[in-house]
Amino acid sequence: MRIQAAVLRERAGAFKIEDVDLAEPGPEEVLVEIAGTGFCHTDLLPRIDGFMAEPPLILGHEGAGVVTATGPGVTDVAVGSHVVLSFDHCGTCPACVDGHPAYCRSFWRRNLVGRTDDDGGRARDHAGGSIGAQWFGQSSFASHALAEARNVVPVPDGVPLELLGPLACGVLTGAGSVFRVLQVARGTSTAIYGAGAVGLSAVMAAASANAEYVIAVDRHRARLDLALELGATHVVDSTGLSVGEIASQVKKISRGGTDTALDTTGAPSVVTAGVGALRPQGTLGLVSAVAGTIELPGDALATGKTVTGILEGDAVPHELIPELIELWRQGRLPFDRLIRTYPMSEINQAEADMASGETIKAVLIPGATT
Repeated sequence: MRIQAAVLRERAGAFKIEDVDLAEPGPEEVLVEIAGTGFCHTDLLPRIDGFMAEPPLILGHEGAGVVTATGPGVTDVAVGSHVVLSFDHCGTCPACVDGHPAYCRSFWRRNLVGRTDDDGGRARDHAGGSIGAQWFGQSSFASHALAEARNVVPVPDGVPLELLGPLACGVLTGAGSVFRVLQVARGTSTAIYGAGAVGLSAVMAAASANAEYVIAVDRHRARLDLALELGATHVVDSTGLSVGEIASQVKKISRGGTDTALDTTGAPSVVTAGVGALRPQGTLGLVSAVAGTIELPGDALATGKTVTGILEGDAVPHELIPELIELWRQGRLPFDRLIRTYPMSEINQAEADMASGETIKAVLIPGATT
């Protein structure tokens, strides 16, 4: 079928809105008309020279919309179902069977390549050239996307479908890290380093878990102010602070150090500060690839501290996304306050606004004009 998509043709080039021919859904696949799709910093990885996904590509991995067609063997959703499109996973490897689909043995190939060798022309341009359309198993920077049925999560009618896409990754990662991995609970203390979409989602989740101290650390005053509105009990403006000064301020606020912490910045110095501000036996989660080498004192982990990597909040999307929607309905996870919507045609402006920090979470609306 003929769709419209934002295509990245060169790593350093602009996105271009093009007419694209998309295949019909195959076995166990669904076709989804996209109501809205979040723009995540992960969608910019193919701009990096040598990255495994090569243009031309349709990116986008936080899609939400309505199922318009199903392939053979699909039983869990039907035409008309409202769904959020989550990351791809096989469903059969030990990690998937054990309830950890983000650690699927084929996660990288399924999500970060954007195409397969035998995709058979899943998406083609007007000249018949192949375009990668399997980014995170969905490629939702488009009017329509194909996805495996197991990777779409049914959601209730009556919620703002066009805004739900970020629940698939950014909000899922922040909240899932807090709920599933760090297990922040009533009376505990946590620090969130970085107040972007993932970090602020973690702040909201920790607040909803009734943590005693929820400390947001960032260099942007406006984001720290928003963190306070979303449930942070304290904030630390890290502008100009050394590693030791950041750790000292967090420890002072939390009366000796935090039980848990989450780094969303990927900055080695911030990771070092986060470890230094933990209590004995505390845990720091890393949700971003660290941009460089982490340097820790030789005794940094001697008191039982743990540093752990986290993908996709280690969440089962079919379980956590409905929970997040319910928390939103209760007013306890107002993730919509992070969102600014853009017509799909303004995708390059959305990218620029995210890069400058003007926008926390951009959501692209296919077909919108304003």
